[in-house]
Amino acid sequence: MDPTAAPGSGGTPGDSDATSPTNTTVTLPPLTLRDVPRLASSSPAAAAAVPNPISRHPYFHPPANFYISPGDVSLRHAFFDLVSAAPSPLVAYRRGGPRRDLAVDPAAARAALVTCGGLCPGLNTVLRELVVGLQELYGVRHVFGVAAGYRGFYGADEDHVRLHPAAVDDWHKKGGTVLKTTRGGFDLGKIVDGIVARGYTQIYAIGGDGTMRGALAIFEEFKRRGLNISITGIPKTVDNDIGIIDRSFGFQTAVEVAQQAIDAAHVEAVSAVNGVGIVKLMGRSTGHIALHATLSSRDVDCCLIPEVDFYLEGKGGLFEFLYERIKKKGHAVVVVAEGAGQELIPRTDDQKREQDESGNTVFLDVGPWLKSELGRWWKREHPDELFTVKYIDPTYMIRAVPANASDNLYCTLLAHSAIHGVMAGFTGFVPGPINGTYSYIPLEDVAVAKNPVDVNDHKWAWVRSVTNQPDFLKSQA
Repeated sequence: MDPTAAPGSGGTPGDSDATSPTNTTVTLPPLTLRDVPRLASSSPAAAAAVPNPISRHPYFHPPANFYISPGDVSLRHAFFDLVSAAPSPLVAYRRGGPRRDLAVDPAAARAALVTCGGLCPGLNTVLRELVVGLQELYGVRHVFGVAAGYRGFYGADEDHVRLHPAAVDDWHKKGGTVLKTTRGGFDLGKIVDGIVARGYTQIYAIGGDGTMRGALAIFEEFKRRGLNISITGIPKTVDNDIGIIDRSFGFQTAVEVAQQAIDAAHVEAVSAVNGVGIVKLMGRSTGHIALHATLSSRDVDCCLIPEVDFYLEGKGGLFEFLYERIKKKGHAVVVVAEGAGQELIPRTDDQKREQDESGNTVFLDVGPWLKSELGRWWKREHPDELFTVKYIDPTYMIRAVPANASDNLYCTLLAHSAIHGVMAGFTGFVPGPINGTYSYIPLEDVAVAKNPVDVNDHKWAWVRSVTNQPDFLKSQA
């Protein structure tokens, strides 16, 4: 980057005039567009484009700037340090939203919607808005829900249910997924054969990182077979562990419901002599729920996440800290993400190799283990002092609730962004906000992107300032 000071500025980026503002002209590095694939039928050499039916809507008349320009992009990074070098080249993505012309004839479209993996607040909202958006915005009359996850594509006929707006009208008020969901069952050949046999032309796969990897494999198989079928992945994960996008749906609801568990643990701890409340929250590889719930609660004394190692006993350890906190204010509350401390829990060789149906390593339950170890330590180190510890695991309560208002809105925008992209001829993409701007991201990027908590940024520093917990550096011992 080559910053150039404007005439009369008399300074360089990083300097400031004490009496008046200055203007600085900055030359940014070139952009690299991470473009999303298109169906062969949507290429310039293909048939003439179809006018967007939204333009003919009887009640809504799109303003002049309603449609997204072919040249609209969004930047992966929204802020830069003008003193040090900016990322080079800058990464950009296609901006999401409706296009003036379609590459797909709505009358010939046949859409399939599928939910995969674990439950998450907002699944039914996404399904509802996909059905309503496809039929009422674009006039797609053949919309089907596929039951039981990916395996439903090669399942029985009753696993394929025709959907229409009246049938899904109140789905957004329900938790879980009306379509049913499963883990595993990913037989690529059978899935694609089932899609072809039923004449589907659009696939909307709703799920987490495993579902996105599955959608990428299906996209690649479509290409290998020369099939003119679109697929898009709509990112769902309570843990908020999908990378690139700002957040995945269900996360804000999860943080909100987690407050109830933390409040209950706090009441239990305060109401006991030397009371401790432990709350285990979801987060296998990332601690976003634990972090945000801790910041929102202000009743948490220690937040344990997978990104930060900790140890139990000795100077600077967790148990010593909790004892000192209890002596100071009479109680303590601990929030622990499910993936935290896994390396501390003893495992058999079989447990080390065990995987679930999605291929994830089976985690041992850190909550009961932590409760047991704390009780054992207290009894050994402070046998004459009263002690009470209560443990709360709200995992299934959080997963099963309907989306809150914020997530309901977010699910609607994600669903509509997905539809707009598919109708424009895009395929193999994920819709999602990047720095607040809805964008289309290649499935291959999202399938490998992670979203760990950055323990070097301000948000984790805010957690430390709220809890005043130790950093668990072994050098303290």
